[in-house]
Amino acid sequence: MASPQSGAPTPTPLPLVPLAIDYMRQQEYPGSDLVIEQRLAAGGNYQRYIASYRSDGLKINGLLTVPNGPKPATGWPVIIFNHGYIPPAQYRTTERYVAYVDAFARRGYIVFKSDYRGHGSSEGQPASAYGSPDYTIDVLNAVATLKRYPDADPNRIGMWGHSMGGNLTLRVLVIDHDIKAAVIWAGVVASYQDLLEKWHPPAGSGPPPSIRNGWRQAFIARFGTPEENPTFWNSISPTAYLDDVTAPIQLDHGTADEEVPLAFSQTLAQQLQADSKTVEFYTYPGDNHNISNSFWLAMQRSVAFFDRYLRG
Repeated sequence: MASPQSGAPTPTPLPLVPLAIDYMRQQEYPGSDLVIEQRLAAGGNYQRYIASYRSDGLKINGLLTVPNGPKPATGWPVIIFNHGYIPPAQYRTTERYVAYVDAFARRGYIVFKSDYRGHGSSEGQPASAYGSPDYTIDVLNAVATLKRYPDADPNRIGMWGHSMGGNLTLRVLVIDHDIKAAVIWAGVVASYQDLLEKWHPPAGSGPPPSIRNGWRQAFIARFGTPEENPTFWNSISPTAYLDDVTAPIQLDHGTADEEVPLAFSQTLAQQLQADSKTVEFYTYPGDNHNISNSFWLAMQRSVAFFDRYLRG
């Protein structure tokens, strides 16, 4: 190896912060056995449970559904369900997203909706999804846990995410290539430069300003702005790693979404198409952040997408 010239400055290596994609790829996410904590009232053709797993040494709860009847030879296909922002102190494992989970469960999927740490009765402290790797770690450990679950098919795992959960989903897709298909509704799926410059949710939605602005201020103080240090900001952004995406992706977004710009999904769809990835993109005219008016149409499309790419 040639030695650097005497007196030549030695480049300072970019520090890999825990949120960096390359850093996260180097870590282990072993998951654990899935422990049934409580049996809930059954769904139409499936069983419901509160179940727990381990992530970073923490006990994380989640909602688990399992289809009735004999499992297929290889196990049931799985959908890891990543919920959007809900104030952690208000979060309850069995509340919110009930109709969403039901639609997938009735179709014959195991569904697992992780609380994430610090939510409800799950251990740990809540974090920022955009300034910390913690929730992504919890999702990656949920994936590993479901691979070990006896009723699940470890080779047929998909992922659904809404809003903040869409960001977690995209991040997981560039870290773990075992996810076979993903659907993102109204996802926070922009580059960090766009998150800083173009994302201005209305007051009262999303995390409080102390959390929303804390990671921004800390990263800018340490690393500079995206214009000053694009290398750092790209290192933590899943949109800079789209060439590594292997799973087909469906994007759904209401055109009147006031919480997450439609442009985030539009841009991601264009980037994925430019990289020759398999992507479907649906807009819902006049619809809101939850696609409330066209909910069943969007859900039918989501179920059909998983049926095509996950059930086979």
